[in-house]
Amino acid sequence: MDNQPLFSARARVLADLEACGQATPEAVSLLEDAVSDREWWADQWPEGRVYVAGLVAQDVQDGLFESRGRWPLCRVCEGPEHSLYIQPDLGGPDPVWVCEESGDVVAPLGGLRLTRR
Repeated sequence: MDNQPLFSARARVLADLEACGQATPEAVSLLEDAVSDREWWADQWPEGRVYVAGLVAQDVQDGLFESRGRWPLCRVCEGPEHSLYIQPDLGGPDPVWVCEESGDVVAPLGGLRLTRR
């Protein structure tokens, strides 16, 4: 099995967690669990490997929402606090973070930068 998509997914999501100051032990554990779960998923559907990175990001986002709240937050727009989400919905093949308010692409997965409003 080609594990490169899983390694890439882990690295990209970890980079975004770090850029947002959210690479806590809890978040990294969620990331490791998501990569492990998606490894099984990719084994079952090899053609779906192109979707792994976005799906791992969504898994971590969902896990953090349950325990800590929204991640990542949009730091581009003015106004009330709001999140970014992965587009396309299935997570690939080229996932990007999109502002839930404006619909604008903010960054590719793995490309978030610490930006203050």
